[in-house]
Amino acid sequence: MMKKLTAIRGATISENTPQDITKNVCDMCNEIILKNKLKASDLVSIFFTVTKDITALNPATALRKGKTVFDTSEVALFCAQECEIEGGSPFMIRVMITAYKSRFVKKENVYINGAQKLRPDFVKES
Repeated sequence: MMKKLTAIRGATISENTPQDITKNVCDMCNEIILKNKLKASDLVSIFFTVTKDITALNPATALRKGKTVFDTSEVALFCAQECEIEGGSPFMIRVMITAYKSRFVKKENVYINGAQKLRPDFVKES
């Protein structure tokens, strides 16, 4: 199968507790992995950003400790604080997963838990 390197994005809003951050980070990443039919060997890196009000747990730690569809211990993870923007959404965790994906399958970005407002063009109607 022909594959290309691609970046798949997502975001979630979370309460600032270790439990909620872990649940929401894992839910978001699992949904990206499943919707895009990724395998562990496809992943190159996962980059998270958080707004300044997310302080209870680093999303990379949350992903490593949480329930994921496969082991992410060999994946390079990185986190940074998002720049502050007037009127920006609070308690936001964003992700960009860099992975090898089939050239012939459209990528699916995932915005959940209220983060859909960031990219309504990516949200499918039910």
